[in-house]
Amino acid sequence: MADLGDRDSIETDVVIVGAGPSGLAAAIRLKQRYPALSVTVVEKSAELGGHILSGAVMDPRGLDALIPDWREKGAPVGPKVTADRFHYLTANGDFVVPNFIIPPLMHTPDGLVTSLGDLCRWLGEEAQALGVDIFPMTAATAVATNEAGAVIGIITGDLGRAKDGSEKPGFARGIALLAKYTLIAEGARGSLTKALLPAFGLDANSDPQKYGLGIKEVWQIAADKHEPGRVDHYLGFPLDTSTGGGGFCYHANDRKIYLGLVVHLDYRDPGLSPFEEFQRFKAHDAIAPLLEGATRLSYGARALTSGGWQSIPDLAFPGGALIGCAAGFMNAPRLKAIHNAFLSGIAAADTVGTAIAAGRSHDRLETLQDAVLATGIGAELRPVRNMKPLWSRFGLLGVGLAGFDMWCNALFRVSPFGTLRHTNADSQSLRPGSGDRAYEKPDGITRFDRTGSVYLSNIAHDEDQPVHLRLRDPAVPIRDNLPNYGEPARLYCPAAVYEVVKIGGSPEFRINAANCVHCKTCDIKDPAQNIDWVPPEGGSGPNYAGM
Repeated sequence: MADLGDRDSIETDVVIVGAGPSGLAAAIRLKQRYPALSVTVVEKSAELGGHILSGAVMDPRGLDALIPDWREKGAPVGPKVTADRFHYLTANGDFVVPNFIIPPLMHTPDGLVTSLGDLCRWLGEEAQALGVDIFPMTAATAVATNEAGAVIGIITGDLGRAKDGSEKPGFARGIALLAKYTLIAEGARGSLTKALLPAFGLDANSDPQKYGLGIKEVWQIAADKHEPGRVDHYLGFPLDTSTGGGGFCYHANDRKIYLGLVVHLDYRDPGLSPFEEFQRFKAHDAIAPLLEGATRLSYGARALTSGGWQSIPDLAFPGGALIGCAAGFMNAPRLKAIHNAFLSGIAAADTVGTAIAAGRSHDRLETLQDAVLATGIGAELRPVRNMKPLWSRFGLLGVGLAGFDMWCNALFRVSPFGTLRHTNADSQSLRPGSGDRAYEKPDGITRFDRTGSVYLSNIAHDEDQPVHLRLRDPAVPIRDNLPNYGEPARLYCPAAVYEVVKIGGSPEFRINAANCVHCKTCDIKDPAQNIDWVPPEGGSGPNYAGM
């Protein structure tokens, strides 16, 4: 939260932070319904789609609602799902779960295997054709407020500041983008959302948000092993029965597969490394044959929300609202959120447009929450609300209980468990310990190290800029986290950002900020809540292709 000071400012009707599916959907809808409005989107990545990472099998309902003729327009989606299988893996076995056992709430019959990054690039073009102003390489670092405390826009990050905070040649101070309403669409665990929640008490009546870390690679495989539209989801190996998450393999076009592992960030073992668990997953007999003679094309990682119904905060604050994964509309059992991101953006745009047409600005949009949930988001998330808390409490047994619960909801529209609560944040779940798990060394065939993987993310960070991973207390990693948990940052980070090294016989905590893929895991999982992820200079970070 910040005041304007004497910085330059630009006025617009609506400013949207984030050019993901929810932000672009809101921008497009506003210009469809209210073409005279000025709509501005800021995006921190160098190119649209550059920071977008998702599985992804997309439910097309959201895109249908936004652009009904997207097929005729040539939206870059992949093949329709032709087979959807659920597997349970043991160390040496692969058991396919019969589809009739899977609750209907987990199926996506019209799903499309999609690169969300490619789709967002196309949506950006559609938005610009309607007159939306989109500014990539522009990081929103704070929200601007007026004397009454209402949000009146955003402040963008400085450009050309040195690591020590001094101004380099060509320095440009961030500006204020002032708007009647501000929509925050920055994705899971965004820095503005993190500030807005306590400032306006938006999470006062909701449970703590829960998260997962999704790690994904794109591979090009042999033609005789490729089945466009095939979708496989995996439970069990490599994760133990008390750790939530699972793997996926989606067959896209052009002999590509999207291969990944999601690890729920309420895991308890401080010696667990999600990245290394992904390497183990790829070496399993269910996956390894696919990768024989294949080429790894891309690598990336991103936190995703998994709290569901109980963790949805109040969406509206004076002067704007949270939409998309900033609010947390992921359907964890289905691993689907794209359609809900679209729907929330559409509903928010309709609410904002109506308010501006009535001459309003900077007030609280009282009807927005109901409008967003009435799009189908509420009807979808409420019946599956107990999946995540059951899984968190009972591990793999909880998955079975959740299946029973979803069948009860599907057949009788009632849950035998009522509504279970999320009681703790993911940062509170680690048990004390310092022993690392024993992981095999990379073989360069299916198992890789983090440094070589990060190279495929096309990361660009100017090393001479302020470090965007900030420690509230620099002493905590060595003084507290190392003896209590073995300093888990060096393990949970999928990009080798954090390490503990010995200097003169004493441990030292290092931050290799130039490796950061902006996944936000450290901000979520650090047991001391001592790490704050803030946006680096605009244009920094990964530049994903086809993710």
